[in-house]
Amino acid sequence: MTDNSEFAAKLKSRLQDLLERAEVIEDDLRHPLDADWSEQAVDLADDEALEGIDEALRSEIRQIGYALKRIDNGTYGTCAKCGKDIGAQRLKARPIASRCINCAS
Repeated sequence: MTDNSEFAAKLKSRLQDLLERAEVIEDDLRHPLDADWSEQAVDLADDEALEGIDEALRSEIRQIGYALKRIDNGTYGTCAKCGKDIGAQRLKARPIASRCINCAS
């Protein structure tokens, strides 16, 4: 079994950062709308952009969770499609990768 503790530590650190950022965004999205109609329009446009960012953060959070599960069950670094090893350089560049470069393209 390969020691993936360095990858796990990086993934957990990134996960914590994303969770904190998502919490800030969610807090901002919960604010009540301003009484002024023009301000409401600006707030709604801002909220739409924040929702898109939050969705992207949540997607990465899920992917990190999957990567940590693969580390726990010993399948991290193995392509989910072809079963071959995912290159170390690819994992360093994209630690959440579940497919080798050939299967990902």
